[in-house]
Amino acid sequence: MNKRAWHHYLRPLRSISIKSMFILVLVIWLIAAISLRANNIRALELRDNVFAADESGEGIEESLQMLREYVHSHMNTSLSTGTSVYPPIQLKHTYDRLVSAEQKRVAAINEKIYVNAQDYCEKQNSADFSGRNRVPCIEKYVSDRGQKEKSIPDALYKFDFASPTWSPDFAGWSLLAALGLSLALCVRLAVELWAKTKHI
Repeated sequence: MNKRAWHHYLRPLRSISIKSMFILVLVIWLIAAISLRANNIRALELRDNVFAADESGEGIEESLQMLREYVHSHMNTSLSTGTSVYPPIQLKHTYDRLVSAEQKRVAAINEKIYVNAQDYCEKQNSADFSGRNRVPCIEKYVSDRGQKEKSIPDALYKFDFASPTWSPDFAGWSLLAALGLSLALCVRLAVELWAKTKHI
């Protein structure tokens, strides 16, 4: 193909200003960065809503579900453990309330068992005025019937969520546009350089 033919085919591409393309690429990358940051900020807001719900004890499941759905459908929103020892979402107040409720439940049952033990052992040792046999009887009664606190696994109240590598939201599409325009700019620069070396 001669120079005239090359000139004919490359003229539409070379008519696009490199400076204009460069400015457009910068603008699109800026938009992509801002939208990615917006995704991250929204995820942190939803995380704070979960913490507030955990503290108040109301709407925990709803706020956790909103956070889960948002992170799973938007890029740059990961709330995962990563290199940290502790998961980023811990329902500490919910867990503490459950532990406290279990402690109160067991304490109330054991208190009732202790009262029953006193009644039982008084009847069994009614002739024992010193109470020497009554104390071991009460201890055995409580030991045999007393309840222990059930273990509540704290892992059930710790969460981490991973976001997708790419998501079809504004951030995802603007990132694709930025990458596409960057590639187009590279092609445009390569064509210009090649045309100059061939003197087209």
